[in-house]
Amino acid sequence: MPTLPQAPHASAGAGALIALATLAGTGANAHAQTPWPVKPVRFVVPFAPGGPTDQTARLLAQKITESWGQPVVIENRAGANGNIGMEQVVKAPADGYTWVIATVGTIAVNPTLYKLPFDMVRDFAPVIHLTNSPAVLVVHPSLPVKSVAQLIALARKRPGELTFGSSGSGGLGHISGEMFRQMAGLDMVHVPYKSAAPALADLLGGQISILFENTISATPHIRSGRLRALAVSTATRAAVLPEVPTVAESGLPGYSNNSWNGVLMPAGTPRDLVTRLNAELVRILQLPDVRERLTAVGADIVGSTPEQFAALIRSEIDKLAKVVRAAKIRID
Repeated sequence: MPTLPQAPHASAGAGALIALATLAGTGANAHAQTPWPVKPVRFVVPFAPGGPTDQTARLLAQKITESWGQPVVIENRAGANGNIGMEQVVKAPADGYTWVIATVGTIAVNPTLYKLPFDMVRDFAPVIHLTNSPAVLVVHPSLPVKSVAQLIALARKRPGELTFGSSGSGGLGHISGEMFRQMAGLDMVHVPYKSAAPALADLLGGQISILFENTISATPHIRSGRLRALAVSTATRAAVLPEVPTVAESGLPGYSNNSWNGVLMPAGTPRDLVTRLNAELVRILQLPDVRERLTAVGADIVGSTPEQFAALIRSEIDKLAKVVRAAKIRID
């Protein structure tokens, strides 16, 4: 819930994808006597149609339908920042015919923001970490800083004066800004907006000081000189802005936060079905047209194992819970 240069981690990731694809072929042969799927699959998107998560799901569904010969039907179940759709999946039979695509906000932030009727770790079977989508830390050119280190120094000289905008409380921009403020020990004021567009407009107009914005929206303004890019939020540089350093390498070691998404099934889904869907998605992520479409929307392709995705989910829930609680973030 968008051919460019690859991020520095992409070459290592490509090797992992090839290895997984090789294993996938072996797994498919081993399970040739257990036909699956033999009926349409329900692929839940816990957001409204048209957004980046929905677009990714539809791309994957099309490719799997073509490959497996069974319809993969998208079902949009929006509401409560993804919680309504996730609850529908928890209640579904664990038979391999219900999948969900979810984001870092839904998986790793919501457990702290909401009292959920399910447990994100206990009640889902992680299948694959699909992509990362970095945010870029941008400032208005009038702000006299050209690096993260200079921004931190300025904020310390002017406590309470600098403002960071976001698309709303609890969103990626808010979490990224709060993590930055907390790790650097800064006194900055959060200015929440109802969506990303007015926040970006106010930064362009100089009404706010800084913004963690998605790379696709920010890049044209960076190229035109209307905004200055200081750093990207991920642990490695972004494919769409390879010349921009990370926050960690340019003044705040250890910083890493980004939007990511992945596919899950209900807990209790047979392990061989989880493995087979993982293998198919790994194969699809290697297709040139899929890679081109995903990188065009600012996504860096990952393609993990189920175990790696499970570990990411646990670590991100713990990490982001600390940020949310320290900032006393609440959903209005």
